Amino acid sequence: MTTPASTLNGRVIALAHYASRALLEGVLHRHGATFQQSVTLRAVVAAGGTLGRDDLVRDVTGSLKAAPTEMHAVIDELTSAKLLEQDASLLRLTDAGRELHETTTTETARISARLYADIPQDDLAVAARVLGLLTDRANAELSAA
Repeated sequence: MTTPASTLNGRVIALAHYASRALLEGVLHRHGATFQQSVTLRAVVAAGGTLGRDDLVRDVTGSLKAAPTEMHAVIDELTSAKLLEQDASLLRLTDAGRELHETTTTETARISARLYADIPQDDLAVAARVLGLLTDRANAELSAA
C-alpha cells in the first residue's frame, strides 16, 4: 500500500493517473481497444453520436495533448473497425461503437466505484476543484509556449 503523500504535487498526480489508467487499459485491452480509441469514442458519444472530423480531432487532441496526425490515425482505426462511420466530414457512432463504449464504461464504472469508495464527498469535491485548477493552469502554460 502506498503511504499517503503529505502534499499534492506532480508525482502524486502522476502515480494516481497511471495506476488508474492501467486499470482502464486492462478493460480496454480485453475488448480490443486502446486508450486513445476510447477517448475518441467518448467524445463522439458526448456530442450525441455525430461529430465533424475536424471538431473531433480538435477535441481529442486537446484532451490527450497529442498530434492531430495521431488522432486522424485513431479515427481511421475506428472507422476501419466499424466503430465509427464517416459520411463526408461527419463521423457517426455505429451500433458496435456504442456497444463497445457502453461495455467498457460499465466495467470501468465498477472499478471507479471501488477506487472512490469511502472517500468523503467533500474531499472529492476539493480534489476536483484543485485538479481542475491545475489543468486550467497547465493548459494556459501550453498555450503560451
